[in-house]
Amino acid sequence: MSLFIRKPLSQLLHEAGETGENALEKTLGPLGLVALGIGVIIGAGLFSITGIAAADFAGPSIIISFIIAAMGCAFAGLCYAEFASMIPVAGSAYTYSYATMGEFVAWIIGWDLILEYAVGAATVASSWSGYLGELAKNFGFEIPHEFLVTPFDGGIINLPAVIIVLLMSMVLIRGMRESSFVNAIIVILKVSIVLIFIAVGFQYIRPENLTPFVPENTGKFGEYGISGIVRAAAIVFFAYIGFDAVSTAAQETKNPKKAMPIGILGSLLVCTVLYIAFAYVMTGVVKYTEFTANSESSLAPVAIAIKNMGEIGSSGIVIPAYPWLNTSIIIAILLGYSSVILVLLMGQSRVFYSMSKDGLIPKMFSAVHHKFHTPYKSNLFFLVFVSVFAAFIPGRVVGEMTSIGTLFAFILVCIGVLIMRKSMPDAPRGFRTPLVPLVPILGVVTCLFMMVFLPLDTWMRLVIWLIIGLDVYLFYSIKHSKLTSDQPGVRFMADKTVGILGIVSSLALFAIAFGHHQTADRDPVTGQISDEGLFYFSLIFAAIHMLIFVVKTIQGYNRKQ
Repeated sequence: MSLFIRKPLSQLLHEAGETGENALEKTLGPLGLVALGIGVIIGAGLFSITGIAAADFAGPSIIISFIIAAMGCAFAGLCYAEFASMIPVAGSAYTYSYATMGEFVAWIIGWDLILEYAVGAATVASSWSGYLGELAKNFGFEIPHEFLVTPFDGGIINLPAVIIVLLMSMVLIRGMRESSFVNAIIVILKVSIVLIFIAVGFQYIRPENLTPFVPENTGKFGEYGISGIVRAAAIVFFAYIGFDAVSTAAQETKNPKKAMPIGILGSLLVCTVLYIAFAYVMTGVVKYTEFTANSESSLAPVAIAIKNMGEIGSSGIVIPAYPWLNTSIIIAILLGYSSVILVLLMGQSRVFYSMSKDGLIPKMFSAVHHKFHTPYKSNLFFLVFVSVFAAFIPGRVVGEMTSIGTLFAFILVCIGVLIMRKSMPDAPRGFRTPLVPLVPILGVVTCLFMMVFLPLDTWMRLVIWLIIGLDVYLFYSIKHSKLTSDQPGVRFMADKTVGILGIVSSLALFAIAFGHHQTADRDPVTGQISDEGLFYFSLIFAAIHMLIFVVKTIQGYNRKQ
């Protein structure tokens, strides 16, 4: 028996067909799935990262960056669509990996998805709080600063962040039908505001702002030119993440074989068109150099664009024609963030539900509410976890961290399609990825290409998280897995396999940490890098785990199989 034992497709299809009070309720159709995708895709990326990436990396050619990022998502989306129509079970990439590459790989990707969804939701909730404070000021009311920020930032508690996580969690517990309805209303409102921004701004595009379309490289890799376009693509990729959350709702979809491909690919298409139009208007109404990463607020790129939507007065200064749009954009951001939090929390609870049913995490997380048919204990757990994180930990942007985790998941899904076409060529599929093996290979290459362009400290955090996941699998999951826990010799094999991978991961963490320490920008006075603490933590963490994994590997080899 191997750690890489695959979950039988027949068992997965049986789970997909479960009904009754202990099963998830099937309520979603194609439009509901498209709305879920739009709900999580249109968020922080559209309103803030677009301007910063244009200013620092690509200029007006940020449009090309969005197209490159969309291509990577499209390749992965086509692979997701095949899996979702073939294996309509909650769990997304975790479930697909379990069916194609085995339990251990599934665990790694499931652990990776926890990072993507839970940390992402907490971070967005923290940002939501700041924008609520800005909106309150526009209406003459000021929320006390100590209740808008964490203790690390001089406050007491980030209270609005807790409230929005609580509200979205309660909606999710109430039922998928209700959650989908709330998300659909939010999507209609925020897309309407985005369309208004595009329509109004289109009138004030100035050709000189779009020239040169591809600014000349400064001589430094990643600053304008072709390398800048690709660097910007890796950064704005954050704006696309989350469409994979649609696939976590497969088990709650009425006709998943037809509806899931529409939901995944439809939401990608709609958002890509909106992103390109939004970026074109933003860089057309104002010179890209006006958008800087040092702006007082991440709303600044949009605010600057709105201030330049108007006629030039006699003094040579633009007179804003629609100043009220700034308040509308804040409302759109609040709505956008709300639906992002809703869908991320939904995706996380469904991944936990599937992992719990397989025994890899405690059984309580697969409990389904007898009335609402939702994994309510999983929702409650993340209500507490995400709320505490958002309330007391600074909500600094972790877009790069979330992006690298998502890219990793996309790569495994693309590889999974290649494996399934070989191992199960005759299995029924409601949707078939076209041009296999070309599309999955292009998906792997594109996503890996963007991962390489992410900073080394992002790789450090990913490796640390994965090592923690190896700990959990080695000391808990392998002992409780429904497929492997009762098989002789599997635990000894786990000691060897996980131990060796842990040693390699620890060595990789050492290498990445030293590489980052040598190449990172330093303070001109002290000579220290900004995240010196992360460097030393990584070294200590890697050293301790090197010892743990060496011991487990030796034990695995010494014990009789």
